[in-house]
Amino acid sequence: MCDRRLWFVFIIFFIITGVISWRLFVLQVAEGGSWKAQARGQQSIFEQVQGERGSIYITGINDNLIPVAVNKTKHYAYISPRELRGREESKEDLAVLFSDILGIEKEFVMERIERDSSYEILKKDLEVEDIKKIREKSGIHEGRKIVREYPENDLAAHIIGFLGGQGKGQYGVEQYYNETIGGKVGIREGIRSGWGSFITSDSTQSGDDIILTIDHNIQYFVERTLKEAVENLNGTGGTVIVGDPSDGRIIAMANYPSFDVNNYSKEDQSIFKNSAVQKTYEPGSVFKPITMSIALEKEAVSPEDTYQDIGKKQIHGRVIRNYDRRSYGLVTMTEILEKSINTGIVYVKDQVGNETFLEYLYRFKFFEKTGIDLHGEIYSPNRSFLEGRDANFATASYGHGIEITPIQLFRAFCVLANGGEMIEPYVVKKEEEETHFRERVISPQAALLTTEMMVSTIEQGFGSEANVPGYHIAGKTGTAQIPWSKLGINKAGYSNKTIQGFVGYAPAFDPRFVMVVKIDQPYTRSAGASAAPVFKKIAEYIFEYKKIPHDYIIPTEEN
Repeated sequence: MCDRRLWFVFIIFFIITGVISWRLFVLQVAEGGSWKAQARGQQSIFEQVQGERGSIYITGINDNLIPVAVNKTKHYAYISPRELRGREESKEDLAVLFSDILGIEKEFVMERIERDSSYEILKKDLEVEDIKKIREKSGIHEGRKIVREYPENDLAAHIIGFLGGQGKGQYGVEQYYNETIGGKVGIREGIRSGWGSFITSDSTQSGDDIILTIDHNIQYFVERTLKEAVENLNGTGGTVIVGDPSDGRIIAMANYPSFDVNNYSKEDQSIFKNSAVQKTYEPGSVFKPITMSIALEKEAVSPEDTYQDIGKKQIHGRVIRNYDRRSYGLVTMTEILEKSINTGIVYVKDQVGNETFLEYLYRFKFFEKTGIDLHGEIYSPNRSFLEGRDANFATASYGHGIEITPIQLFRAFCVLANGGEMIEPYVVKKEEEETHFRERVISPQAALLTTEMMVSTIEQGFGSEANVPGYHIAGKTGTAQIPWSKLGINKAGYSNKTIQGFVGYAPAFDPRFVMVVKIDQPYTRSAGASAAPVFKKIAEYIFEYKKIPHDYIIPTEEN
């Protein structure tokens, strides 16, 4: 009897074992792939993610890098009101608890708890202590978000631009180099392990970092000096560009007014435009050295040639006068620049003729963009000027009736400072193996003669306010009336408001920098009292900061 029972138990055990073994075989072997796929599908999280954005740096003392655009992880606290419905505590108790933990108003928390949603943010930008508290308390969740931060706030704002709400760069290098620094989209996969952790694979690619050619200390000084000048002169704005003429790298570029990049959403959109590359203007007499260099290149004049000035010149019924209504009598070509004589520079232009004058304006590329690596560069097609009327060519010779951008003017003066060769301005450092664009526009001899005449303009003429003892400065002032149309008024002709500028380079015969200064609508009569002093102040700083040696010994009572 006992044997039968044992056999019965054994057979039952054998059958059960067989069934279990077969089931395990089916699950693990025959259908294993299917079940693994289902499990993986339940345990895996797939998301399309943008690679981390590259940082932007500028150079400080001893070439150390200073971040001006970086990514920062910000923590925030959120709740799921639907999840909280199953809690033992009342909504009132939860509101009191959460408000105490996060240091926020109870009424605000209560309003969020009562919503029919699964996600409500309670507090942004959590401090370290807040994070510790919520990690110790269930019901409040910690969220993380990577945001773009600009540690220098408003420094170089127009150069840098900002990251917009759609995760795309806006303005400046943030937009121009968006593909480079933006990172590549990839798939991020998370798999929950048996221990509850996540094992991830990530196919995203971070964006490249970029280093600007901007010098931190010079940029800061330029911005501060420009702001002080515009405010002291009751102007409406201004622009300064400083760059190396040998290769085109921009050392500083400032506009006033400017804005805090971290709070760009509070600003009117019009302030985001970089006036150095996105606004045209008539430059006025700073254009005269360009006209003179063309005549010198064609050997149509020499610095010692003379001209008899009677104070006015009539062209097809239009009378052109000198800015101060004076007549200067017999003057040399150098004195035409020193005294900024309008009729004299028209005479110089006439010596080469309109056709040759226009040919060289094309060579100086005043009718095309410079190609600077900043978003939104514009240029003026100058259709009115190119209609070819004699009066248009005459006024263009002294910078009226022809529109350019400050960066175009910078590039043109780099030709004079660089022995007649044109460069392409840029703001992001190039790799060492990259070659710099160079193109001959005028001869070294014509560039040198123009430089000598501009040095005389600073030492003997209207540009004396830009003079820095110990250094030869080549430069020119310019005061241009603003057309009514530029002021938004539908009226022909020019207003009595002016744009006052100064363009120069130094040391004149071995230039380390070219500088463009532009002041909009200052309450001064001429650029000699507005833009020239700004040039001088910044130049003095650069000479000392860069330890640039003197050109000549400063005379003293002893010597």
